[in-house]
Amino acid sequence: MTTLQLLINGLALGAAYALVALGFVLVLNATSAVNFAQGDLVMAGGLLAVALAPLIPLPGIALLPVVLVAMAALGLVLALAAYLPLRRSPPVAVFISTIAVGIILQNGASVLFGPEPRAAPPLLSGGTVDLGGLVVAEQSLAIIAVAGLLIAGQQWLFARTQLGRRLRATAQDPEMARACGVPVTAMILVTFALGTAYAGAAGLLLANRYFVTPTAGGDLILKAYIAVTIGGWGSVPGAVVGALLIALFEVGVSSVLSYPVALGLLYAALLVILLARPQGLFGEAARRRA
Repeated sequence: MTTLQLLINGLALGAAYALVALGFVLVLNATSAVNFAQGDLVMAGGLLAVALAPLIPLPGIALLPVVLVAMAALGLVLALAAYLPLRRSPPVAVFISTIAVGIILQNGASVLFGPEPRAAPPLLSGGTVDLGGLVVAEQSLAIIAVAGLLIAGQQWLFARTQLGRRLRATAQDPEMARACGVPVTAMILVTFALGTAYAGAAGLLLANRYFVTPTAGGDLILKAYIAVTIGGWGSVPGAVVGALLIALFEVGVSSVLSYPVALGLLYAALLVILLARPQGLFGEAARRRA
């Protein structure tokens, strides 16, 4: 495999990781709490695509809107059940409640789908594209394109719409936002819906090439946590850049050595980054997080 092919594969994996990290950091900014169910929500999105495939025998791109809407609804349920009743409690309460949601999702998926790896339909087709002599998997290019559009859509929403301004105000200072008439609770619900929808989209994107199992969420939440740490807590661009760096590192090292070695070196690199620049690449002023 050529260097350019590895780069494209790394960007495709990183684009999916970026959606996971983006949803993670949106909820983090809006609530100052960590949603440790985010990785299991990715798994749920992938398995939802697997379940829809026999019912809607179309390419994955046609399933994407259904997955986004269904996962957004699940995000609302998550916020209503696991965050809002505990928002006045110590941060550890939300920490534990999201872990409990993740365990429920894992066990529910195991009962419904079994432990075997499953594959969702490809976004367009399972073929390849010849780019001037360079053969690239069509799925990789489609993942990059779809994730790029979703991330660009999120940036447009936050920068150009009244809803986006209210979401940003809620994330920056919820008490001041409430005093200015912003419905903070509603904005938190919207944020959970967005973050969960991005997780579901990532699950659909990953479930074709990398398969999905009920226990896949644990690895994904760690990748999101590392991406946010590398990029800087609270930084949306930092989460995206951190996710891309993680994926490129994984793919590059795995092609030379092996995936377990790449994973070990990734955690070693994280320790070095924490020692050298604990605020991350796009670090913000320190503040307490759950």
